[in-house]
Amino acid sequence: MTTAPGLPPPPGTGLPYGFGVALDGQVHRSRDGRLLLGGSPPRLLRISAAAARLLADGRFTVTDRATAALARRLLDAGAAHPRPPAHAPGRATVVIPVRDRADLLDRLLADLRADPQTADLPVLVVDDGSRNPAPVADAARKHGARLLVHPHNRGPAAARNTGLRHARTPYVAFCDSDVRPEAGWLAPLLAQFADPAVALAAPRIVAVPVPRPGRLDRYEEVRSPLDMGAREGPVVPLSALAYVPSATIVVRRSAIGTGFAPTMRVAEDVDLCHRLHAAGWRLRYVPQSRVGHQHRTDLRSWLAQRAGYGTGAADLALRHPGQVPPLYSAPWSLAACALLLRGGPVPVTAAAALTAASAVRLTRRMPDADAPVRAGTLLSLAALRGTAEQLLRCATRHHWPLAAAAAAGSTRVRYVLLVAAVAEGLVDHRRSGAALDPLTYTAIRRLDDLAYGWGVWQGAWRRRTTAPLVPRLARSRPPKGRRGTAPPPAADPARQPRTNLARQQ
Repeated sequence: MTTAPGLPPPPGTGLPYGFGVALDGQVHRSRDGRLLLGGSPPRLLRISAAAARLLADGRFTVTDRATAALARRLLDAGAAHPRPPAHAPGRATVVIPVRDRADLLDRLLADLRADPQTADLPVLVVDDGSRNPAPVADAARKHGARLLVHPHNRGPAAARNTGLRHARTPYVAFCDSDVRPEAGWLAPLLAQFADPAVALAAPRIVAVPVPRPGRLDRYEEVRSPLDMGAREGPVVPLSALAYVPSATIVVRRSAIGTGFAPTMRVAEDVDLCHRLHAAGWRLRYVPQSRVGHQHRTDLRSWLAQRAGYGTGAADLALRHPGQVPPLYSAPWSLAACALLLRGGPVPVTAAAALTAASAVRLTRRMPDADAPVRAGTLLSLAALRGTAEQLLRCATRHHWPLAAAAAAGSTRVRYVLLVAAVAEGLVDHRRSGAALDPLTYTAIRRLDDLAYGWGVWQGAWRRRTTAPLVPRLARSRPPKGRRGTAPPPAADPARQPRTNLARQQ
């Protein structure tokens, strides 16, 4: 089995005095403020009366060891977000890997030089085996960037690593040549490094507006795999924000060792995120910082890109066993969904009984909630819905060849799969707010899933492994180790690590 090389741990995790934190807007608090439900992944947190008073207005500043410990626990749980003091943006190097595409490189360099925050930063352009290197060299020289050359193409990971070796600043910003950073993008990212345990900060990657957007342009505006959404948060495996793309990221140079895995042509960014997390570093997603990206919208290249992304799943599953499953769910909710799919009075009654049992367990675990029975019931229903959505995604994405084979032999399966695939697309269209008619959006979404799933199976076949196709069941008790590895929303929220913040004070 292939495993990922380790990285050095952070030298310390203590937060400096003056470091601010703000409670996440989606965290639910009991009336007395001592019970919190939320975070990423969701969990229950109990805090002391003193901590509840400190959080009365939703934010506080680190002033001593007790508040530093409280802030660290809330940040690691994803229940609060950092509000660090301003961080001077003058200690970073920009590294740009490129192969041909000199026009995009010239545009990016012009944007960097026009932004006061990046105008005077050192820039390293790594030509990764361009077929026509002269225009790349001209663009680098025109904007005062240093050029490093690979005689032969070695891939984006190796190109970034070459830039990393030549950087001399504490922080390195990696920017792909097809991005367009918005003015002021760097300062919010560098501010995250006021936390000594942060190794990586990433902006939101948004679509660059085009004059006459087509259907794929409209779809990519809301469903690009590079856009991680509008909510800030920690980057944690097995959560809704499990990784960030390397189209643009800023890293602490001392944290990432030799950098990306040079043998990986895709998913090298996901691999780096997982290795940093395993070493104990924190990673932050900062949508306040925005970087435009020129998405692929030619149908053929778009499908090839999606399939290419899928091929990386096998390498990731082998390098990080159990960390990138196609489905991650509590056993009871998975069993309940299977019973509901069977249909009929007896299976449906059994599914209801499993859900009720989960609600009872949750109710007993939070007797201090304002309405324990209501909260336990709603959380159990949310877990059931989350598992159902994951099952549907598996059937239309990772496991669609198996679903298609089952549908070919069963009218019932065929009907359920068709109805569910259309319904999911229509619901997601409404959530996304895409400027497309619902049926067109649903058709593109299903193409997206088919291409990615095909890539997953290709990668699994090449590596002779079923690892990227195997679901994972959530444990009844969280594993030992650093908090922040709790199951996602489809799992039982009461089974997340509980943090008694009173002990930190």
